[in-house]
Amino acid sequence: MSDNTGTVRLHRVLRAPAERIYKAFTDKSALERWLPPFGFTGTIHEIDVRVGGGYRMSFTNFGTGNSHSFTVKYLELVPSERIRHTDRFDDENLSGEMLVSIDLKTVSCGTDLNIVQQGIPSVIPEEMCYLGWQESLEQLARLVEPDIPDNG
Repeated sequence: MSDNTGTVRLHRVLRAPAERIYKAFTDKSALERWLPPFGFTGTIHEIDVRVGGGYRMSFTNFGTGNSHSFTVKYLELVPSERIRHTDRFDDENLSGEMLVSIDLKTVSCGTDLNIVQQGIPSVIPEEMCYLGWQESLEQLARLVEPDIPDNG
């Protein structure tokens, strides 16, 4: 039995509409692009965006080729407002379930984003989770903030 007590809280204001940020959290190609921290590639093996559905994803270390995978199950999906899901590592040494809450709120300059991840296995230092999330959120901002006109 593992000790899953770690919690991280992240807050960002992004210069992008909530709809675009929500899409980045629920779109296969977008998740594969922004969610893996620096130095990792991401592969979503299957995805089903509905309450009760979810996705299975692997992060692969580009330098070593080693990878780890996890499974997400959606508990709540409110378009452009809220996503709640569980995360479970496929590695039995990282047992237990984490709960992730993503809240989006439209503000004058874009969207206020709040993320809370609870139940992080004790073998993973919270500061490493913060580092990973900071890198992922930097990549998220680069994906959702550009307002590129559609010339089609």
